[in-house]
Amino acid sequence: MKKLSTTALLGGFIALLVLAWGANLLFGAGLPAGDTLWVIRAEALTLSGLLAVGLMSLIMVLATRPVWLEKPLGGMDRIYRAHKWAGILAGIAVLLHWGADEAGDPIKALIGRSGKVVREHGPELYESLLHLGKEMGEWALYPLLGLILLTLLRWFPFKPWRLLHRVMPALYLMGVFHGLLLAPLAWWQQPVGWVMGLLIAAGSWGALLSLLGRIGKQRQYQGEILALEQPAADVTEITCRMEAPWPGHRAGQFVFLTLHDREGSHPFTIASAPREDGHITFAIKALGDYTRNLAARLQVGQSVRVEGPYGCFDFRGEKPQVWIAGGVGVTPFLAGLEALGQAPATPVSLHYCSRSLARDPFAAQLQTLAAGLPGVRLQLHETDRDGPLTVEKLLQQEPQLAGSDIWFCGPSGFARTLKTGLKARGLGQVPFHQEAFEMR
Repeated sequence: MKKLSTTALLGGFIALLVLAWGANLLFGAGLPAGDTLWVIRAEALTLSGLLAVGLMSLIMVLATRPVWLEKPLGGMDRIYRAHKWAGILAGIAVLLHWGADEAGDPIKALIGRSGKVVREHGPELYESLLHLGKEMGEWALYPLLGLILLTLLRWFPFKPWRLLHRVMPALYLMGVFHGLLLAPLAWWQQPVGWVMGLLIAAGSWGALLSLLGRIGKQRQYQGEILALEQPAADVTEITCRMEAPWPGHRAGQFVFLTLHDREGSHPFTIASAPREDGHITFAIKALGDYTRNLAARLQVGQSVRVEGPYGCFDFRGEKPQVWIAGGVGVTPFLAGLEALGQAPATPVSLHYCSRSLARDPFAAQLQTLAAGLPGVRLQLHETDRDGPLTVEKLLQQEPQLAGSDIWFCGPSGFARTLKTGLKARGLGQVPFHQEAFEMR
């Protein structure tokens, strides 16, 4: 099944909204009466408002972690990518909407109020609510733009960003209130209004789930810590026993793991294959204040909460596979090798890139796992000594690369370099499966 890209999803979604607006002009109410500048401003307000509310509704739906979208989009990591870019596009639409509204004063100074578009919104009681609707829109505007800006500033700490992000559903509902009151009343009897109504209903449902803390609730399972190890100073390995009715997972999938309620959940790939005893293992690298002190804050017997599993990075396919791992991106491949030991499948060539193999906690583990698998060829690359793995080096070791599937997990810059190199050598058609999960 061909996966729908983020660009195709968002492009198609925006096209749908623009078509609904255009159909309304062509077959519905037509252009409002008034001077050209005032008409342009009125339609700019209408279209930008429709895009803003529509995209924000999409954000709310994607934030519910809809499992039914994983297959068409290629996994929960892709859903989060679409969520992020929908937010950025919504911010642009909100800015355009604000700009169109502010254009009223310059137009008034240029040609006066004569020819200004006047729209009837409804009965007197409805009209009396318009001022409140306008105020709601302005109250939501600045916090919304601020949150989108903080999302783009990667240096802003994750924990305060996540806390601030929790107000997004409330800001969305304020924007919906603004849109419902300010949208032309005739809309609700036309296709553009029906589309907007469906989006608002879906988005409001998602916003309420978020505000009530119900997102992912039906996919949460309890467990306890069985064992704790530190194979390296910056890596904590946690083995957990999951309680029934844990559904199990596929090698390569991830979960949202809660080790401390105050800290909340974090996404971690399961570093072990499915097991009949329900045991799962995580290898967590110290990448921030919380994970850096993790080993000291945990103890055997401690309860944990797991939400999931999620993801389509599961090594499915019949062609030979080339696995490429960088750093802590090795965790899905640890699970993949263990799964191959249980049920050997297609030939696999695994390339693991580490700055220093002597200090790497995963190199020996990979060698042990691969040693008993005749269908697996392991290649270790020490980048401090030999430089990064390039497409040229890869082709030297993988002459049949054109007929293989590539599964990659590692730094995004590394992935971009490999993809660029493959395209430059006419291999851009080689399937390149990449774990692309980012929380922001």
